[in-house]
Amino acid sequence: MTGFEKLAISLPARTAESARRAVRRGQAASVSAYVAAAVEEKAKLHDLGALLEEMLAESGGPLTAAELRDAERALGIPVTKRRKVR
Repeated sequence: MTGFEKLAISLPARTAESARRAVRRGQAASVSAYVAAAVEEKAKLHDLGALLEEMLAESGGPLTAAELRDAERALGIPVTKRRKVR
């Protein structure tokens, strides 16, 4: 099994059943494939989060409330759809 490593993991019963259901529906080749895909997706999100933090640090941080208002105004986003700024 070149390129693979066997692991023993524990999952909540509901999560394990969700994985088995996905296999039965043909959404995954196996429970292992389903779990591997989920772990890969989680790793991508972490990598994207780290990249965003790095980009924000290099650009001076997140938008200020005024910058966000100006950007939304330029994009034509109505006031009722504006999101809160942290």
